[in-house]
Amino acid sequence: MKRYIFLLWAGFALVSWNVRDENEDKKKKEEKEFPSEIIDFKAYEGNPVFKATGDTATWDEQIRERGFILKEDKTYYMWYCGYTKKTGKEIKYLGLATSPDGLKWTRYANNPIHKKNWVEDMFVLKSAGTYYMFAESKDDIARLLTSKDKINWDDKGALDIRLKNGNPISKGPFGTPAVWKEGDIWYLFYERNDSDVWLATSKDLKVWTNVQDEPVLNSGPETYDKFAVAFNQVIKYKGLYYAYYHASAFKDWHEWTTNVAVSKDLIHWKKYDKNPILKGNKSSGFTVNDGKEFRFYTMHPEVNVYFH
Repeated sequence: MKRYIFLLWAGFALVSWNVRDENEDKKKKEEKEFPSEIIDFKAYEGNPVFKATGDTATWDEQIRERGFILKEDKTYYMWYCGYTKKTGKEIKYLGLATSPDGLKWTRYANNPIHKKNWVEDMFVLKSAGTYYMFAESKDDIARLLTSKDKINWDDKGALDIRLKNGNPISKGPFGTPAVWKEGDIWYLFYERNDSDVWLATSKDLKVWTNVQDEPVLNSGPETYDKFAVAFNQVIKYKGLYYAYYHASAFKDWHEWTTNVAVSKDLIHWKKYDKNPILKGNKSSGFTVNDGKEFRFYTMHPEVNVYFH
């Protein structure tokens, strides 16, 4: 009897150890796939660091959607979308603000810096001395603008996106462009109706061709991103690609969250099991490397910063 009890106990212990080892392996794999320094962020006590004026006499009485921040040398540059309650449904302008530390911001004296087109949900990438801004315009159509000085922007028109066979994609909105460049290939992530994310590539920035004619990231089936997904930024860290995306669990999109996914090839994405990484309607977020660590900014409906 004692021998039987001992064997039974040993069996339970072995199962327990195996489960523990499996949990440890899963934890290590997750930590490798989703390192804490690019996932876990705490809100800065001085938030928000930038917000709309709330003054009907200004062009940026309200701000919205994704702005974007680049750090160059000792200065942070932030482009943002401003509008007034009166004209908000008609046009949204592009503004610029600068900061020595990414916390205290000064609006550019001659804002707005671009009035020719409705500009929002912008993403900025510098390559070979030129700044490339991919942004939404009226009817949620993605456009390209270029600049040499970060202030004066030349509109290059709507992006020409094609199916794999070379035919134009179907009519309708295609927006929230997020771009990654590797070698001489540009990778464009875009959403359609905020429901899924597609990937197209280009070498000349004139014609973009879908890598596949199916989304690379779908909304759902998870609850937190069931009704909307859109990429904000893609980074490469320790050999893997990470996409920060905003999402909504509600059909009317009344609340948004910030989430992350990982990929080895920019096509197949795995969502973080512990998404969302930020709740409370803090969205349109992306990382900025301040030279020491990654900090995280959310842009909508005001600008907040988070530190690891």
